[in-house]
Amino acid sequence: MEKARLHVVIEGRVQGVFFRVSAREEACSLGLSGWVKNCWDGNVEAVFEGERDNVEQVLKWCRKGPPGAMVKNVEENWGDVTGEFDTFSIAY
Repeated sequence: MEKARLHVVIEGRVQGVFFRVSAREEACSLGLSGWVKNCWDGNVEAVFEGERDNVEQVLKWCRKGPPGAMVKNVEENWGDVTGEFDTFSIAY
């Protein structure tokens, strides 16, 4: 299978609604590595690496988010896989 790396910035009501925890659970269930964090401007930023189909699936999830989130926009940037992550974590 083809590997992929995706960097996203999720805009909307995405902080204070368990977005990071839910994103980590989603990524782990799909076997992805990377990180997710809150940004100072109220957005959430994440990097996902893994099988391309699974990365595309987590992108679809990011467009909705967990219950309570109101996603307005997802800025996506695809890049080369670096393999720098062993797990998926919440960054601070």
